[in-house]
Amino acid sequence: MTLRLSLAQLNFTIGDLSGNIARMLAAARRARAAGAAVVVFSELALTGYPPGDLLDEPDFRARVQAALGDLCAANRETPGLVWIVGAPTRRRGPGKALENSLLALRDGEIIFSYAKQLLPTYDVFDERRYFEPGPDCAGILAIGETRLGMLLCEDAWNDAERDYPVNPLARLAAAKPDLVLTLNASPSNIGKREERQALLAAASRRHGFPMLYVNQVGGHDQLVFDGASFAVTPEAGVVFEAARFGEEVATLTFQEGGFRDAAGQPLAALPPGGLAATAFYHRQILLGLADYARRCGFTRVVVGSSGGIDSALTLALAAEALGPENVIAVTLPSRVSSAGSVDDSVALCRNLGIRLHTHPIHDLVAAYEAGFHAAFGEPLRGLALENLQARIRGTVLMEYSNQFGALLLTTGNKSEISVGYCTLYGDTNGGLGLIGDLYKTEVFALSRHVNEVAGCERIPAAIIEKAPSAELAPDQRDTDSLPPYPVLDTILKILIEGERLGAEEQERVRADYARLRATPEGTALIARIRRMIWKNEYKRRQAPPILRLRPRAFGSGRQMPIAAHYEP
Repeated sequence: MTLRLSLAQLNFTIGDLSGNIARMLAAARRARAAGAAVVVFSELALTGYPPGDLLDEPDFRARVQAALGDLCAANRETPGLVWIVGAPTRRRGPGKALENSLLALRDGEIIFSYAKQLLPTYDVFDERRYFEPGPDCAGILAIGETRLGMLLCEDAWNDAERDYPVNPLARLAAAKPDLVLTLNASPSNIGKREERQALLAAASRRHGFPMLYVNQVGGHDQLVFDGASFAVTPEAGVVFEAARFGEEVATLTFQEGGFRDAAGQPLAALPPGGLAATAFYHRQILLGLADYARRCGFTRVVVGSSGGIDSALTLALAAEALGPENVIAVTLPSRVSSAGSVDDSVALCRNLGIRLHTHPIHDLVAAYEAGFHAAFGEPLRGLALENLQARIRGTVLMEYSNQFGALLLTTGNKSEISVGYCTLYGDTNGGLGLIGDLYKTEVFALSRHVNEVAGCERIPAAIIEKAPSAELAPDQRDTDSLPPYPVLDTILKILIEGERLGAEEQERVRADYARLRATPEGTALIARIRRMIWKNEYKRRQAPPILRLRPRAFGSGRQMPIAAHYEP
């Protein structure tokens, strides 16, 4: 029994039905040229994933229905080649009007269909909002002498039978397939690739069948999909892995229960290990920004350059993702800005090769102060005056964005966003946050990594080494209001992510957290940070989208009420 298959790991655009079909057809032609009998695409390849409430729009549903006909017509252009495609399909009867389906097409006809049984509604997923679960049955398609079992993403994640009353893997095992294909749209976060591989390798061993896992790649709003499609066998575990963070059409030969390359030769050994955390963050942010800007129609971005590490890292990443010629920096000094901050911005932009504009805000601040005093009879002072400076900066940056059509990138990190150490309608202005899912300690680590990869000082050492400051008041330091960032980040990781942390990180962080709780001062600090997180939910609700990097990011993956009473 020999079957040649191509896995098509592609970067689909949500809602671009004709573009997605064209992408599939190009990949199918490559698969056919490689001698494949089957080409496998990802979950909801027709619409891109996740389509969200587009699925509730009657016009979009009609377009999807018409596109299914176009998909069959495209399949007809590769005679004899079976396409395995994810798409939403109509259903009849009570419940939701759609199913999340897997379709097999050959010579322009749908020869097989399977509806996803397990519809996740946790973290960033909300599939039960749109789809009805498929029937509890095994999906088997025979291609020649090979019996192919079919699954869609979540269907393979309940083998321990803890989350759903149905286990599609066990049902499929009873049907004794030769090979199981699973179509996926699995968002990426730190540790997710390793989790997928361990899960499917265990399922393959338990049930005794090889599996081919095909994933989507690309950035879609806050979510980034890393690809990293792979093949596993019961004996050897993972034997093949496709590109990470890039498209690939790879052809494998399935023979005697195992995988070989397109020519039938043994597969090359996989390199040991994966990416270090900083390397992972680096690549995920670059892909997420590039796709977000492209899909939203932006060719250039603008960033407020404070001379601090957050804006420096944001500028460095933007220059790498989009090219330095497409990145604009603006420094906006006030009367309390240090000369070093402006000098550091100049050095940074020189290193990165990007343009730097200077827009002082002294006179604007003074005019607002005078106007406030005249209207309300007392001078601006304290926090109101500090935040005024941030809001003026945010307004100027949005002026630039509107005038010149550049996407404004916000520069807040997860530590500051968590405790509200940011100004609403000021430094929270923007269309996308690149580092908003990185704790401050990780911002420092990624900045060093960027320099190491470049082999030179892209981000000046002076920026990395100086004490963080918002510079909204004379001689201000972040530690005036916050504990040292290593301490703060330990507390935040437990309070925000908790059990979602990877095993190694969780062990380390919990040990540090326990030491804090062992002292009255530490216990009081934890309580204070918890209150700060609760009090600032309203700010996070109004913040721009943040690229998701960690298991629990602010945004759709963490839905907390604003007007609520939280017990101390």
